[in-house]
Amino acid sequence: MDMAKYRQVFIEESTEHLAEMSSALLNLEKNLADSEAIDLIFRMAHSIKGMAASLEYDSITQVSHGLEDRMQEVRREGCVADPEELALLFRGLDRLESMVDVIRSTGEMPPPDPALAAVLTNCLDEPPPESTSSVLAATASAQDAAKKKAQTPIL
Repeated sequence: MDMAKYRQVFIEESTEHLAEMSSALLNLEKNLADSEAIDLIFRMAHSIKGMAASLEYDSITQVSHGLEDRMQEVRREGCVADPEELALLFRGLDRLESMVDVIRSTGEMPPPDPALAAVLTNCLDEPPPESTSSVLAATASAQDAAKKKAQTPIL
């Protein structure tokens, strides 16, 4: 099998996908709830992940999978949470671009970036934060117990 041919196809297609992701991220800067941009980034990350996995570019597979997971969460939420999350998405894009550049210039697999992959998927591993209503309910319950204790006569 001629891996150079497949490597070149991967580089060309990944470069196109990354350019589309970049454009979509710029659209998200203007509108954090741009559903077309969100879907496009998800699809491009998914495509890069599949292509990288088929060529055993594990480091690219790992980061693109993390980006895909994050975008799945963004899709579920309906928008990018805040500018910090948008910055993280740009960081994922930048890292994928540099990884593809390593393959373009050396033909070798780029070094892994497990820290970035973990940060990208972190939102999936954290338990959901307590909602305000549950915190308020617990506070009210504690206040009620304190009132009852204060009203109970001491014998």
